[in-house]
Amino acid sequence: MFDMNEYIDQLNTQLTALLATYGMNVLGAIVTLVVGFAAAGWLSRLTNRAMRKADKIDPVFQPLPGKVVRIAVIVFTVIAVLNRFGVQTTSLIAVLGAAGLAIGLALQGTLSNVAAGVMILVFRPFKIGDVVNLGGDIYIIDSLGFFICKAHLPDGPTAFLPNSKIWGETILNLSVTDKDIRRVDEHYGIGYGDDINKAIAILKQIAADESRILKDPAPLIKVDSLGDSSVNILFRVWTSRTDWWDTKLDLVQRCKEALEGGGISIPFPQRDVHLIGQAQAKSE
Repeated sequence: MFDMNEYIDQLNTQLTALLATYGMNVLGAIVTLVVGFAAAGWLSRLTNRAMRKADKIDPVFQPLPGKVVRIAVIVFTVIAVLNRFGVQTTSLIAVLGAAGLAIGLALQGTLSNVAAGVMILVFRPFKIGDVVNLGGDIYIIDSLGFFICKAHLPDGPTAFLPNSKIWGETILNLSVTDKDIRRVDEHYGIGYGDDINKAIAILKQIAADESRILKDPAPLIKVDSLGDSSVNILFRVWTSRTDWWDTKLDLVQRCKEALEGGGISIPFPQRDVHLIGQAQAKSE
């Protein structure tokens, strides 16, 4: 005959045994989760504050270590909770590793952009506002990112540059020069019948009168080569990096006008053509 009281007593005994066995694990798991998530948030904020105080680290790069710390602490917390319930975390870690490898292979191009972005942010070959030459093209950098860098061309159009393409190129930063100065190199051709010393004197006077041209390094103005149609004079001067472009453009016009004003000709390319057939006919 079924005894209800005896069944209830057995059920209570089993529940008590289960609570005794798993109750502490459940309670410990809850405590571990609470403490783990709290620690993840606290360590993330602490890392972010430390990164913001580092002036040499790019602002784009500063939030990344905090996010990495938060994710790492949460992952370890979840593994610790699963381990309390007898889950084979070693196998779980292996599965997660295999899944991460598969995802990494699928996102190989994207991850290469991230890796290149980290290298750009760490080594800082350029910063926002710099003018750079990448593969022969000139860009002005507008923003840095982990996947792409946003820039624009000097004449206005916007460009989105994948980080892997940038890091794979020779980066020529035109906004950073040695001692913050830059050289202007121009060549002026004069006629073979013109006075070379007079032409050099005119060019030296222009260099002396131009306040943007530096005295040190000293200007170099000398005959450079003998061309097919002209004697070529090298006009090499130094100026401040910020004055380079305007100075270069102004000097081209001023040097031409001064040479012509001093009676110096600037010849255009020319060739002497001898018609052999007509010359033979005349001789006959």
